[in-house]
Amino acid sequence: MNLPPPAPRRQRHTRAISCEGYQREDGLWDIEARIVDAKPFAYREPFRGLREPGEPVHDMALRLTIDNDMVVRDIEVATLSAPYAPCFGIAPAFKGLIGKKIGAGWRRAVNECVGGVKGCTHLRELLLPAATVAFQTLGSWPEDGQPAATPDPDYQTERPHFVDGCKAWASDGEIVATLYPHFHRKAG
Repeated sequence: MNLPPPAPRRQRHTRAISCEGYQREDGLWDIEARIVDAKPFAYREPFRGLREPGEPVHDMALRLTIDNDMVVRDIEVATLSAPYAPCFGIAPAFKGLIGKKIGAGWRRAVNECVGGVKGCTHLRELLLPAATVAFQTLGSWPEDGQPAATPDPDYQTERPHFVDGCKAWASDGEIVATLYPHFHRKAG
């Protein structure tokens, strides 16, 4: 279902966020994310001056290297375009995320490490969808032709983090009843 037609309007800004997950040959995983902000019109910034339509306001990227336990083994960040000179000097602060685990407490770890004046708002925000892509990358369905991993109640003792995380994964719903019957709860 598409959105209904909008009211008459004029575009003022575009933010493009892309995230990709990669399995490395050394057994680690790379999650790459990029954010690009642009205006569809010419404008003037206080430090960079005239900016042409489509020229990036921000163009920033990061690569999280994680292990199978979702622990950050390395992180690289790059500021390719930004309106202010201090934006280009924040990369070292992000190394503080090495050793942190993506999962419960990730948002807190990110804010402690690179929150406020220690980091960059845009790169910090980019770490949240990158974390989601990490879960999708490590826990994704197998390639066609590969055996599917099915939950085994005898070995899975901890309730998966995504149960009750959304409507589809409600503990009283059909999906959990089918795939994780030992964590299914009857409604009401």
